Amino acid sequence: MQKIKIVTDSTADLSQEVIEKYDIHVLPLSISVNGQTYLDRVDLQPDEFIEEMIKSEELPKTSQPAMGTFVEMYDKLGEDGSEVLSIHMTSGMSGTVATANSAATMTDTKVTVVDSQFITHALAYQVIEAAKMANEGRSLEDIIKRIDEVRKNTRLYVVVDTLENLVKGGRIGKGKAFIGSLLNIKPIANLEGGAYNPVTKVRSQGQIVKTLTKIFEQDTAGKSIKAVAIPHAKAIPLAESVKAAVEKVSGFTQSEIFYTTPIISTHTGPGAIGFMYLAE
Repeated sequence: MQKIKIVTDSTADLSQEVIEKYDIHVLPLSISVNGQTYLDRVDLQPDEFIEEMIKSEELPKTSQPAMGTFVEMYDKLGEDGSEVLSIHMTSGMSGTVATANSAATMTDTKVTVVDSQFITHALAYQVIEAAKMANEGRSLEDIIKRIDEVRKNTRLYVVVDTLENLVKGGRIGKGKAFIGSLLNIKPIANLEGGAYNPVTKVRSQGQIVKTLTKIFEQDTAGKSIKAVAIPHAKAIPLAESVKAAVEKVSGFTQSEIFYTTPIISTHTGPGAIGFMYLAE
């Protein structure tokens, strides 16, 4: 039977243990900060990056994997006749999906590219499900159908603590940021349809916890909670508060807390958290 191999990128925030367990192939994005360029999670770990970013006067630059890197990986994985399912971060935030699609036309390996419409573990939920099914010998058609369901049942929220990186990145103006910082405004957005959409603004960490927990409780009512993740950019106490609140309202104890990929923390700045879950 023809084997299907799973490829993703480093924005999925996968641990080495998970990568090895499910035989997932990860292409790292690169980050330039303070005059140095690093491969995400290869040369620079997420917690180390935060410290570099705080010291940097300019916003770090992130780059998707080069076309040649994709082609090389696809060629290698297809040497034994396997086909490839390549699942990547939302095309709304990066050209990674477009590059993967172009690379797929330049290899003899049969490659199917999927836009996850998500980042971090909201992307990982699709990748891990695909890898489990591929290892069971399931068909490409079955896998794609299932990860479509996973995508539909996944939610992702982002909370920004400081507006500084949004200004540096040109996402909001300095005037707005100045007023926002005076009012201590912390925007909450979701990632729906692969793009950021503002949900609300709050003014304290207590309100962040309350807002996210309320959304979660309403959205998961009557559903089975499969996974919860709280990636952060140097915001462990806030992440732990959200985890405790989720446990209190749902009884779900398996929420994962971890430092998120530099690709994300570059845009959000330090103190940000993500909140994502899969419930079916």
